[in-house]
Amino acid sequence: MPLHSLRFHLVDSPTSYGAKRRALRAAWLSDTFPDLAQMTVLDLGGRVSSWTQVPVRPARVHVVNLEPLPTELPDWAEADHADACELPASIASRRYDLVFSNSVLEHVGGHEQRRRMAEAVSTLAPRYWVQTPYRYFPIEPHWVAPGMQFLPVAARVAVARKWPLAYTPGKSWELAMKQVLTTELVGKAEMRYLFPDAEIRSERLLGMTKSLIAVRTV
Repeated sequence: MPLHSLRFHLVDSPTSYGAKRRALRAAWLSDTFPDLAQMTVLDLGGRVSSWTQVPVRPARVHVVNLEPLPTELPDWAEADHADACELPASIASRRYDLVFSNSVLEHVGGHEQRRRMAEAVSTLAPRYWVQTPYRYFPIEPHWVAPGMQFLPVAARVAVARKWPLAYTPGKSWELAMKQVLTTELVGKAEMRYLFPDAEIRSERLLGMTKSLIAVRTV
């Protein structure tokens, strides 16, 4: 089996190990917030389609993303094209029951942008759940490459272009550079600083912290 195909079976397919981990995380979310089905949720950086696959779906989901938006939405969802770090007044003035974000914090563009996103998360709802991959897990999760996050930028770009478990090996230098510079994994100290009133949970794999989740339940 080619290594690039192996990524699909390990991470991306509906029956992959990665999919099973995502399902466990969704169950953890609903266990943490027993009234999730009655909540209005702001999802920063997510997709409406992700909420169709969870065991418990909120009553209302508002997705904010910089990606192209779906042309059709279910009656329980709304979507806006906006930056989670610089929300327009039409969103920033609203209040939700829960702010949710999954694997977005590491992509917003440096510590200052992460601080702005954390501020928005903390003010838009009394409860939140913010997950991000852990910087010191030995496998960089976006490229499934051992220790890639600790390499110099030029080396990371080379890995992003050539590593066979990347999403699209063989990509241009410009695209690889952009992806590398907009992927900055976060450690526990920064998560505690960004979310001082949260419980910082560790999602573990083989006894090691794989991702961090900042959770505020009240």
